[in-house]
Amino acid sequence: MSLIDRGRDHALALFRIVVGLLFACHGAQKLFGFLTTKPPVSITTWPSGPSGVIEIVAGVLIMVGLGTRIAAFIASGSMAYAYFSVHQPKALMPIENSGELAAMYSWVFLLLVFTGPGAWALDKVLASRRQASPELQNA
Repeated sequence: MSLIDRGRDHALALFRIVVGLLFACHGAQKLFGFLTTKPPVSITTWPSGPSGVIEIVAGVLIMVGLGTRIAAFIASGSMAYAYFSVHQPKALMPIENSGELAAMYSWVFLLLVFTGPGAWALDKVLASRRQASPELQNA
C-alpha cells in the first residue's frame, strides 16, 4: 500500500471537515449576517431561510461526522434545487449563471454520500462504543 493510499481516510476526513465548516458558514451568513454586509433573512423567507437552516445543520453534522451520508444527501439535494431553481433559469452553464458554488457543493456532497466520512468521524466513535459496551447490545 502506498503512502498516498494509507492517508486516504485522513484526507477524506479533512475534506469533510473543511467542506462542512464552509457550508455551515454559508448558512450562518444567510441567517445571522455572519461575515457579510447583507442583512440576515428570516427562516420563514423562501427559499433562503430554509436553505440557511439546512446549510447550518447539515454543515455542522458533516463537519463532525455525525450522520454524514444522510446530511450530505440532504445538502446535495438542497444545492441541486438551488442550482436548478435559482441559477439555471438565468443561463445554461454555471459560469454564466453564477451557479458554480451551488453546482460544486451539490457534487461534493453527493461524493460524501458514497465515500462516507473518512477518519475522525463521530459516527465511528459512537459505533465503537456500542460494540465495546455489551449492555448496549442487549438493549
